[in-house]
Amino acid sequence: MLRRGLALGGALVLVILIVLGVKGCLDARAHRALSDYARNVTEIVQQTKQTSKAFFGNLEDPGQLSVRDFVNQVNGQKSEMDALASRVDGLGTPGDMGNAQRHLELVYELRASAMDQIANRMSTALGSVGAERATAAIARQMQTLLAADVVYEQTARPEINAVLGNNGIDGSDVPKGTFLPDDKWLEESTVAAALGGVSGATSEGETAGVHGLGLLGTSLNGTELADGAVVVLEGEEAAELEARVQNQGESTENEISVSVKVNGSESQGTIESLAAGEEGTAVIPLVPTPRGEVTIEVEAATVPGEQESANNVATYTITIE
Repeated sequence: MLRRGLALGGALVLVILIVLGVKGCLDARAHRALSDYARNVTEIVQQTKQTSKAFFGNLEDPGQLSVRDFVNQVNGQKSEMDALASRVDGLGTPGDMGNAQRHLELVYELRASAMDQIANRMSTALGSVGAERATAAIARQMQTLLAADVVYEQTARPEINAVLGNNGIDGSDVPKGTFLPDDKWLEESTVAAALGGVSGATSEGETAGVHGLGLLGTSLNGTELADGAVVVLEGEEAAELEARVQNQGESTENEISVSVKVNGSESQGTIESLAAGEEGTAVIPLVPTPRGEVTIEVEAATVPGEQESANNVATYTITIE
């Protein structure tokens, strides 16, 4: 009995030691995961600061940067922020870090979205046509950058550091990291003045990029339109026109308006955004549905800075049965 008791006691001690060993390994693994998470976030925050410094540094003092060079640098900074947002999305959520991670993802979604919008409008803001509206849009995105800073400083960062502290990980607090360096950038007048400095450095004959659209073709219920075309509609089938438009310039164009006139009755459609060289389609229902021989005029409205618009317009005389 004594030997059995000793054997049982030894086995119990062995089980306890194994359990403690496994728990220690799991705790060490969780500790390393949290430490790695904090290190990755710190690296992302530091790189964000560098992107912010470069972007606002150029706004403060563009030096001898030409308009094209300035726009290219903004596009590069936009790409950097998109890459940082992707890195944040790829972070794991060790331990209790799930809620903090969701707030961190929101911060970088806001920052990436703001920089995308700023980059998309920069060429127009530095041009002569539509500059005021584009500048106002850029100033509005500064509000988005501020909102991201507030979420990071008041929610995401405190939550991350609290989880680290609760798990006994000292000295790994993630740093402060605001993107907007000064509230003055919330003022449209400040943004306009800064961009005016960039425009002043433009070399003779240089523009902020060529702007232009081209109407590639038009179809009605799947039938490609040309003079004399016959479109057959089945029963009470509605007529739906598709206008294919290409951005033939060097800058992203937004809110492209396409109008269709059928025997004097006008309908409108919009293509939200087209990058340089990209094609898009505006789908426009024709109400009421026309019948018989009709004349259809399709026009993609000119964008700011567009000099040649002859290829934005097409007219067809067709028969709809």
